[in-house]
Amino acid sequence: MKKFGYSIVVAAMLVCTFGILLAEAADVIRIGSIYPLTGAIASSGLRSKHAIETAVDVVNNKYDLDIPFARTEGIPNLKGAKLEIIWGDSQASPEVGKTEAERLITQVKVPLIIGAYQSGVSKAASFVAERYKIPFVCAESSSAELTERGLKYFFRLAPTDAEDSIAFFDFLDQMKAKGKKVEKVAIVYENTEFGVHARGEAKKQAEKRGYKIVADIPYPFKSTDVKSEVIKIKAAKPDVIIQASLLGDMMLFAKAFKELKVGFNANLAFCGGYHDPTFALNLKKDAEFFMGQCTFSPDFITKKPVLGKINDMYKKRSGVDFDGVTIEAFTSILVVVDAFWAKTTDSEAVVQALRTTDLKTPTLPGDGVKFNEKGQNIKIISHISQIQNGQYRVVWPAEMAAAEMIWPFKPWDKR
Repeated sequence: MKKFGYSIVVAAMLVCTFGILLAEAADVIRIGSIYPLTGAIASSGLRSKHAIETAVDVVNNKYDLDIPFARTEGIPNLKGAKLEIIWGDSQASPEVGKTEAERLITQVKVPLIIGAYQSGVSKAASFVAERYKIPFVCAESSSAELTERGLKYFFRLAPTDAEDSIAFFDFLDQMKAKGKKVEKVAIVYENTEFGVHARGEAKKQAEKRGYKIVADIPYPFKSTDVKSEVIKIKAAKPDVIIQASLLGDMMLFAKAFKELKVGFNANLAFCGGYHDPTFALNLKKDAEFFMGQCTFSPDFITKKPVLGKINDMYKKRSGVDFDGVTIEAFTSILVVVDAFWAKTTDSEAVVQALRTTDLKTPTLPGDGVKFNEKGQNIKIISHISQIQNGQYRVVWPAEMAAAEMIWPFKPWDKR
């Protein structure tokens, strides 16, 4: 009898413990995230990680901020469940990113994945997600081709290289109308998914608008020496350089431009190395006057003070201000939490919620996220910034400009 009674007590304890574990499990929603956390561009991946962790903090705790989900604690439509990120490291490799997506889906059983910074990694990882019918929310990868694949489970927040190319050449058209010299264009790009498609979109706009492409120069991603490419650029004598490079390569080109005394009127960069605050911090005056696509600048804070508050939170983690890539990563978490209005983590229900998302948020230019039938955010707006005195200043379009643009690019020996 004692033995029987003891068994009942043990069984009751096990049931109770199991119940507690179930309750704890139900109180945490785990999603996957794939970024380059080690390797050649780890600094970029880690900045996005800090941004995502800042957004998770905002969601999981209460803050007096005019940001979606800041004033509640946890995920509102899942009874206040807390959000947890399970990290995958792509190591800047599409193949590794693909393997990480497989691991997160089949072993960790995440209901959703966010990522993955590089277009090539997002392409590979999202194909895996599509195969398993798991939603993939892409914060920042810019290859226009990503939303032309007919995928049903892929959603992107950032503007595409097609949209940025249109903005670049709208800007150049305006410069031309003002009598500026912009007719000869050089296109420089890494030979990856990102670079090749950025080049294609820039080339399309240049030819459509009558600009002369005087140099079309690919180079290997993670190069150690780009002097041969820069010599070709110098020989072509472009008025404008349009560039698709990540941080390490972008810095190499800037140093080589200076060393070989390459002159040009403007350097316009797609999302990537130019936007990394490390570019301006490390190169100092040699980074001055470079320009590029912009979805965040500290200038935005003057128009939306709430951005200053979350920027301070992010800066405590990262040591730098938000940039376009990291504010997009931050916002991807808000989009995911908004999709949980379906009151379930069931992938099909979440995908349907994403398809009908119309999230109002001050974190992105355009103040919202809404996806078209291809999964592309149709509310995002791209501006152009320029590095001036170490700061990324918005210089175009005129109605959003916070500083007067410096034109042309100042000679290296006159700084």
